[in-house]
Amino acid sequence: METAVIPVSENAIALAAATGLGARLAKMPTRTLVAAGLGAIMLVALLVSMAFALRGSDHKVLFSNLSEKDGAVVIAKLDQMGIDYKFAEGGGSILVPAARVYELRMKLSAAGVNKGNINGYELLDGSSSFGQSDGQQRVQLKRALEGELTRTIQSLASVQAARVMLAMPQANGFFREQQKPTASVTVQLHPGRTLESDQIAGIVHLVASSVPELNTKAVSVVDGNGALLWPQDDRNGAQGFDSAQLRYLKEVEGSHLKRVMELLEPVVGRENLRATVTAEVDFSQTESTAEEFKPNQGDQPAAVRALRSEESSQADPNRPSGVPGAASNQPPVPATAPLAGASAPLQGAQGGATGSSRREAETSYAVDKTVRVTRNATGSVRRLHAAVVVNHKIGSDAKGKPTSTPLTDAELEKLTALVQQGIGFNKERGDSVRVVNAPFRIELPPPSEVLPVYMQPWVLDLLRAGLAPGALALVALVIVFTLIRPAVRAATAAAPKPETSAVGGQLDAVVAGDEKLPELPGGAELQALEMSKTNNRLEAARTLAKQNPAAVANIVRGWVSGETS
Repeated sequence: METAVIPVSENAIALAAATGLGARLAKMPTRTLVAAGLGAIMLVALLVSMAFALRGSDHKVLFSNLSEKDGAVVIAKLDQMGIDYKFAEGGGSILVPAARVYELRMKLSAAGVNKGNINGYELLDGSSSFGQSDGQQRVQLKRALEGELTRTIQSLASVQAARVMLAMPQANGFFREQQKPTASVTVQLHPGRTLESDQIAGIVHLVASSVPELNTKAVSVVDGNGALLWPQDDRNGAQGFDSAQLRYLKEVEGSHLKRVMELLEPVVGRENLRATVTAEVDFSQTESTAEEFKPNQGDQPAAVRALRSEESSQADPNRPSGVPGAASNQPPVPATAPLAGASAPLQGAQGGATGSSRREAETSYAVDKTVRVTRNATGSVRRLHAAVVVNHKIGSDAKGKPTSTPLTDAELEKLTALVQQGIGFNKERGDSVRVVNAPFRIELPPPSEVLPVYMQPWVLDLLRAGLAPGALALVALVIVFTLIRPAVRAATAAAPKPETSAVGGQLDAVVAGDEKLPELPGGAELQALEMSKTNNRLEAARTLAKQNPAAVANIVRGWVSGETS
């Protein structure tokens, strides 16, 4: 029996495949087709949303913590420049494209629009004095000065924001009635930052030096919580030291403490020693002036300071003179005692007839005078107190266990003597030194807990950043697997393969036909022989198909495809 093989072209195969896909789509339920269409639409929408989300995330903060007024100024300038911006959560921050953050900051600063909208002397650049009153000019000058001071204070590392308000009274012609200016400063610090006393004093002196006739006592500094930082009253310190005095006090205590530590650490060890030194320093200034007078002593002649002599002579008053008569013939006037310090009148040879002379001499002697000015030194140490705690001796016994042994009295006396020599102990001054031996309590640090990977900060940040894209991707996968995939699988499913393992498959259909073959021309015996041979072959083919269906299927597939073995 011969088998005819009909060749099939590729176009026919493609046409049959297309016809099969269309037929499959036509046979699919309407519900499946609608679900597939909706899934495709939703998938495209999700992809577009993810693209816009990724594009919109490329924004960074331009300015943060802006007030409504300052934010309006910045937004107006951005609209004028045509910049795409958006607000962060809460509305206090403005976001712009990341590639233009620094460019926009410089442009806005050059245009006078900056964070906080703090204006300084640039307020006076565009102002014109024409049409302005004196009051308006004073207010504008005050605003400019306040802005400059605010900028300077905000440049400090610990200050996040600041506000300066000046009260400058109008000058009048009466100096005694003139009021002095005052100032108030409010500072907002960064979280976890504080201002030292010298920094506060620096802010106060900065403001006082910038305003004429402003005293440091007239400046008030308040922090963001409303606590008064300046002026500092005596409640902050019983002695009322200023920053320079406190720095000097710390230096004195630190130098003495360093000496004690350098002496005792080589003896007992760094970890077995705790010490502190307290100094009482007198910062008062005392000045005294004394004058001492004493006479010239010894056999030495006295020092002459000044010498004065005077000599005079006059005619005899008893000699008659003038107009003769009763007035000129009067008796002589009685003699009187000479003046103190004056010498007796000298009588010449013609004493009564020639007149009198007078001589005076005065001598001033120098008196010793001593002037002594005494000024005490500033910051003199009045008293020192040192306290030292020494740990017990740490050793081990015969079995290797750690032991703690207290120090003896002799060892404590030696350590006390070392401390006294180190700080310059003065018993008359009232210094005190105390050395105590006590066991130290060693607290073991708690075991460090290793955070799991999912609790690590970088993992949490990564999860927060990828939460939205991950959710969108998950929704897309759900849509693909629940709506689109069933329709695609139904449309692209291949034709069912023949079940070769089942008995009586396609081969059975081929060989299980009618067993009677048409009669062949010839004798009956020849026909019977040929029939028996054919029946034997058919029986053998049936047996082979049942026993090895895979081999028979390969043979038939080769026949159909035109392959020859």
